[in-house]
Amino acid sequence: MDDEDILARIQALVDKEHELRGSPSGDDAPGEDRRSSLRRVEEQLDQCWDLLRQRRAKEDAGESPQEAEARPIDQVEGYRQ
Repeated sequence: MDDEDILARIQALVDKEHELRGSPSGDDAPGEDRRSSLRRVEEQLDQCWDLLRQRRAKEDAGESPQEAEARPIDQVEGYRQ
């Protein structure tokens, strides 16, 4: 996966996030399901952004960006605390 693939994944997740945020609670997905889906999308977005930052940092440091690996969601989400 290269930077362009990651950016395409980020865009797809942002589109999904907008769709979930814009859908009224009376749609197919009950409110709790929508909130759960939105949370998963937000976590995946954080994970993608983290991977992209890792790749760019490695490249800036003269290392191979291919060595960057996606970190577990619980680790990425722990950065906020």
